[in-house]
Amino acid sequence: MSMQQRIEQALGALSPVHVQVLDESHMHSRGQETHYKVVLVCEQFVGLSRVKRQQMVYATLGELMGQFHALAQHTYTPEEWAAVGAAPASPTCAGGH
Repeated sequence: MSMQQRIEQALGALSPVHVQVLDESHMHSRGQETHYKVVLVCEQFVGLSRVKRQQMVYATLGELMGQFHALAQHTYTPEEWAAVGAAPASPTCAGGH
């Protein structure tokens, strides 16, 4: 099972309305399966700050967090997701050669 699949599977514990895990390692210089982008839509995010949402994701991923370099998180409530419809594009790598 790939790291991308393992992240998706772990995030299933949050009962997401929508989950998308993208392997963006090709955009960086630290090797394969190192950089990920997560788009996560959950009812559980209602009333939580962005920081609290990210902490919930980190806690859910647990030990997986130590197995890759970076995780960009885009967390939304269903209402927020209905309004925006898409996560922002990722920037190009700013370093790490």
